[in-house]
Amino acid sequence: MGELTSDIQFLPGVGPKRAALIKRELDLHTLDDLIHFYPFRYIDRSTITPIVSATPDLAYVQVQGTVVSRNLVNIKHLSVIVDDGTARMEMVFFKGVKWNFDRLVPGATFLFFGKPQEYNGRINMVHPEVDAPQQDPNARGTLTGVYPATEKLKAGGITGKLMCKLQRAALALCLPEVQETLPKYILDAYGLCPLRVAMQNIHFPADMRALEMASRRLKFEELFYLQLSLLKQKYVRSRADTGLVMPAVGAPFHSCYNALPYRLTGAQQRVIKEIRADLSGGRQMNRLLQGDVGSGKTMVAVLSCLIAVGNGYQACIMAPTEVLARQHFANISKYLEPTGVQCALLTGSTTQKERRPILEGLADGSIGIVVGTHALIEDPVQYKALGLAVIDEQHRFGVGQRSRLWAKGPNGIPPHILVMTATPIPRTLAMTFYGDLDVSVIDEMPPGRKPVQTMLIGQNRLPAMYRFMRDEIKKGRQVFVVYPMIFINDKMEDISNVEQGYEDIVKAFPLEEGYKVAIVHGQQSNEQKSFNMKAFVEGRAQILVSTTVIEVGVDVPNASVMVIRSAQRFGLSQLHQLRGRVGRGAEKSYCILVQDPKTGKDAQERLELMCATEDGFEIAEKDLKMRGPGDLEGTQQSGMPIDLHIASLARDGSLLEEARACAQRVLDSDPTLEAPGNLLLARELRKGKYDFKDYSNIS
Repeated sequence: MGELTSDIQFLPGVGPKRAALIKRELDLHTLDDLIHFYPFRYIDRSTITPIVSATPDLAYVQVQGTVVSRNLVNIKHLSVIVDDGTARMEMVFFKGVKWNFDRLVPGATFLFFGKPQEYNGRINMVHPEVDAPQQDPNARGTLTGVYPATEKLKAGGITGKLMCKLQRAALALCLPEVQETLPKYILDAYGLCPLRVAMQNIHFPADMRALEMASRRLKFEELFYLQLSLLKQKYVRSRADTGLVMPAVGAPFHSCYNALPYRLTGAQQRVIKEIRADLSGGRQMNRLLQGDVGSGKTMVAVLSCLIAVGNGYQACIMAPTEVLARQHFANISKYLEPTGVQCALLTGSTTQKERRPILEGLADGSIGIVVGTHALIEDPVQYKALGLAVIDEQHRFGVGQRSRLWAKGPNGIPPHILVMTATPIPRTLAMTFYGDLDVSVIDEMPPGRKPVQTMLIGQNRLPAMYRFMRDEIKKGRQVFVVYPMIFINDKMEDISNVEQGYEDIVKAFPLEEGYKVAIVHGQQSNEQKSFNMKAFVEGRAQILVSTTVIEVGVDVPNASVMVIRSAQRFGLSQLHQLRGRVGRGAEKSYCILVQDPKTGKDAQERLELMCATEDGFEIAEKDLKMRGPGDLEGTQQSGMPIDLHIASLARDGSLLEEARACAQRVLDSDPTLEAPGNLLLARELRKGKYDFKDYSNIS
C-alpha cells in the first residue's frame, strides 16, 4: 500500500509549501486522502453558450469570443471586451494582470469559462479560465470536476485546473493499489460498478452515464457502511444489555387511562404498544419518540411512566429548562390525580427545605414519578428503583450527564430510556443520527385541535397588525412577538434589536391604556427571565417580546397570536417550533410572519411554505433539502455525526433506504460478520472510518 499512504507533498506539482497549505485548508495528508476528495459538481465543457444568452442567473458557462479591446485600468485591474457575433462581454482580471494583458491581444479568439454576473448594467466574468480552443483538447467534449476550494488555496496557486492535474497524477499512481470494499454478492445484487472504475469516473467521467454509475456506487458504499456500523452496534447492545422486566400494565396506568376526558389518537395508542413491548421484553429500551408540537407526547410519557410504577419501579422525566420542567409537572400532576401516584418537582431552584422530603421520597420509593432538570442526576439524588427515564428534547443534554442518569438504575441495571423530541426529524436523519435507536412517530394530531392560520406581511402592514393585536387582546387573548438572533456571536447586537422592538411595542401598547408588556432574552439573568415569563404565563402581561428563548416548551393556552419579526432570518424548523407556541387553547390562533424588504429567493420560498402547510415532517424534509443536514440546528457541518465524502442525507434518501435494507439483511443472516463472504465487511468496519459521534449515546 505504498502509494496510497504516501505523503501528498511527494506528488509531482505539490511540494512542501503547497502540501502544507492543502493539509491546513482541506485536511488532506496522503494520496489516499486526495483521491477520496471528490468534485462537488461538474461542468459540461462540451457546450458553448452564446454571449447574448449568458445571464447572471446561470451557473458557470463557457463562451468563445474574439478580443475587441483591452484596457489596463491600473496595474491591478484589466478589462477585456470580447465579441462572439451575438453580443459583447467584459472579462475582468485583478490577478495575473500583465500576463493576461500580453496574451489577450485584439483579434485573437479564446474560450472563456466562468460565472456571468452583472455590473453597471453590463454582463461580465471576473477571473474566467482562459483557453485557446485549438490548444486545449480537454476544453470541449468533457465533464470537468469542480473541487471544493478556499480563498487561501486560490491565493496559493491551487486552482481548479491544478487540482484536476493533481488528481489525475494521484490516480495513475494509486488505482492499482485500490482494493474492493464490497463483496461481489452486494455488487451484483445492486448493480454496482467495481471500486476502481468508480474512482476513475468520479474524478474523470467518460460521460454522464459513467458519472452516474460511479456516484451511485460510492454513495451506496458510504451509506451502507454507516448503516451496517449502526445496526451492528444495535444488535450487539440488544444481546448484551439486560433490561428491567415490566410484565404488567398495572393499576396506575388503568386508573389514569380510564379517567382521560378524551380518547387517545391511533398514533398514541400504537406508540404505547411499542413502548409496552419494550418494557416487558427483558432488554433495555432505547426508543426515540418523535411527535410534532401538540401531538400528545407528554400523555404517552405519563402512561409509560405509570407502567413502570405499576411494576414497582420509579420514573423520572428530565426537561432541558426549568420553565419546561414546571410546565410538565403542572400537567402531569393533573393526569395523576386518579392514580394516587406521588409526583415531585426537583430543579436547581428547589430550596433545601423543599428538597429534603423529595430526596427521602425518592430513596424510600414513596415518590413514584419525579419531574426535573439536571438536578435529577446530582449525586445526592438516590432512587430506590429507577426503572424508566424520559428525556425531553434530548439533544440539549450532554453524554456525561446522561451516563450519570443511567448509573441511578437499581443494582447496576440501567433504566429503560425514552427520548422525546418535538422537532420533526426527516426519516433519513433519524436513520443516521439515531440509527441504533428504535424510533416511534406520533404522526396524528388530537381531534379538535384547530389549525393555526399563518399569514405573511411586509413592514407596510404593521399598523394593521397592531390593530389586530389590540382586537385579540380585547377578547382576553395574549400575543408573542419574537425577534431573530441576528448575530449569534455578537449578542449585544441582537439584544439591542429586541430592546428596540420592546420600545416600539410599549409605545404602541402603553401602560396607561392598560397594556402590560414583558420582555425575555438570553442576556437576562435566570431570575429576570423566570419573572417575566411567569408574568406572561399567568396572564399578568398581555404581550411577551422575546428572542427565540421561548422556542421550546412554553405552554400558554391563552396566547392566540405569534408575531415573528424579520421572519426571513429564521430556518423552517425554527419557524415551525415558534408557531407551535400558539394554537394550544380552544380559540382560533394566528401566526404572523413579518418579512423585511430585502428577502432573498430561498427565504421567500421558506416563508411561503410556512403559510401553505402545518405538517412538521413535510417542513423538516423541505428544510433538509434547502439547508442540508448539518445546518438544521444552525451548526453547519458540525451537526453531522460522520463526515460523508459524497453521499447527501438531503438528496440521497432513497439510496439510504436501500443501503440500510441491505445492511439489515446482511446482519440478519450473519450478525457477527464471520461468514467467508462477509470477512471483507468486518475488515472495513474495523478500520473505524464509520465510527461516529453517537447522538443517541443512550447507554
